[in-house]
Amino acid sequence: PKHQAETGKVVQKGNIAAGKAIADIIRTCLGPRSMLKMLMDPMGGIVMTNDGNAILREITVQHPAAKSMIEVARTQDEEVGDGTTSVIILAGEMLSVAEQFLTQQMHPTIIISAYRQALEDMVDILREKVSVPVDTNNRTEMLKIVKSCVGTKFISKWSDLACNIALDATATVALEENGRKEIDIKRYAKVEKIPGGTIEDSQVLKGVMLNKDVVHPKMKRRIEKPKILLLDCNLEYKKGESQTNIEITKEEDFTKILKMEEDYIEKICAEVIQFKPDLIITEKGVSDLAQHFLVKAGISVIRRVRKSDNNRIARACGATIVNRTDEIKEDDLGTGCGLFYIEKFGDEYFTFLVECENPKACTILLRGASKDILNEVERNLQDAMNVARNVMVEPKLVAGGGASEMALAQAMNEKAKAITGVSQWPYRAVARALEVIPRTLIQNCGANPIRTLTALRAKHASPDNTSWGIDGENGKIVDMKEYGIWEPFSVKVQTLKTALETAMLLLRIDDIVSGTKKQSDANAAPKGAPDAQASEGPEP
Repeated sequence: PKHQAETGKVVQKGNIAAGKAIADIIRTCLGPRSMLKMLMDPMGGIVMTNDGNAILREITVQHPAAKSMIEVARTQDEEVGDGTTSVIILAGEMLSVAEQFLTQQMHPTIIISAYRQALEDMVDILREKVSVPVDTNNRTEMLKIVKSCVGTKFISKWSDLACNIALDATATVALEENGRKEIDIKRYAKVEKIPGGTIEDSQVLKGVMLNKDVVHPKMKRRIEKPKILLLDCNLEYKKGESQTNIEITKEEDFTKILKMEEDYIEKICAEVIQFKPDLIITEKGVSDLAQHFLVKAGISVIRRVRKSDNNRIARACGATIVNRTDEIKEDDLGTGCGLFYIEKFGDEYFTFLVECENPKACTILLRGASKDILNEVERNLQDAMNVARNVMVEPKLVAGGGASEMALAQAMNEKAKAITGVSQWPYRAVARALEVIPRTLIQNCGANPIRTLTALRAKHASPDNTSWGIDGENGKIVDMKEYGIWEPFSVKVQTLKTALETAMLLLRIDDIVSGTKKQSDANAAPKGAPDAQASEGPEP
């Protein structure tokens, strides 16, 4: 029978093949000349995107190693929000350079320890030598950074617009509390997609937009400087928790009961009206009778607003959400909003609360021709806002366009000369693998990879040229400092960490044992023969 080591080799090769297969799917999605992928989801809908994470989220894979590659993209997306494509390509490349060492009978642990050493060195080199500090208040600088993120996406045609939108939105939701920065894009920068119009009509509202109309046609649809009251309770008669039966003997008792209900509603409306708000927004319902009282008082009402929207309005106009009508205080009313109006787009009504004084929440209004386009633009903006956020949290930059990868590769090659023993080879391989990013950029715009890469290597050989990289539009070598393509340091570091750690994880695996096979199958395949699962590549 063959040895355990043999099956281990087969499985490792299989894992590497799987990792490479995933990386090959994603490879064409890197850079400004990237292609889009069209995905069919099981429901029969389609997604068009070049966001690495969005693609991998949709494809189903059988191979376990391929699954962990997909996890990588997800981690990257959750951590820093950008660089999902690069992470997969790098991880795939790190695996494929390890393959030759496995064929030369080098033990995986040696490769892994070399990789780990390389990772630590890379992060240090990036932090010390390659990165540049940035002033987050300098708008032109910040626009450049966001531009390098947007440039590789579908909205690159409208990049100025997109950069401004992303920056405005991120700057709006930034909060400084006790010296720590909190920038919560997910919760407070809402993207509202409205089909119709053109992409140029998109904008960041200095406030909030809701897909709602006032409840009563007579209510005002435009109020300047409204006093806004946010409620979290029903403006209608409270029904009992459990079902109650009332026995009525006399006829006038029935009218009494109805009268009680009406009195109650009148009472809560009076409690609200005495504060003279112009606009009431509630998360729950408003009964017809309550509408009547509020119309008489000249108050507009919007009902059944999503809780997340209500929180956003509260942050935008400085109101507090009140849970019971009898607890309203004067300072719970929001006065920070400059204009309330309702506009009709297509066949729906939208409420706008805009021109807020110091909004801490905002809505991004996206217009575009079709749903698919809007979804892709939304994904792109998410990435762009994450980039802006990362720079605000950690104001350090590295050069984009594959420049920082080349600079790292160069520095790593220098360091490798000091390493003795076997582990210097995998260490060098990491440096070589880093070049996959500039190489892919060159390939995607159809230039000659070999010639251009050699020229780029020669450039980086002298220490003062560390910011030279590939212009992804035409595959020429340019100085990124002048070309103005920068990436946030935190994204780059996270990319390298995630890619290398995945490679290490997958190299550690030497056998895949399926826990789901039936007993009869298990006896049929002897230990020596690699089981079917390992030798198959990833299923399409």
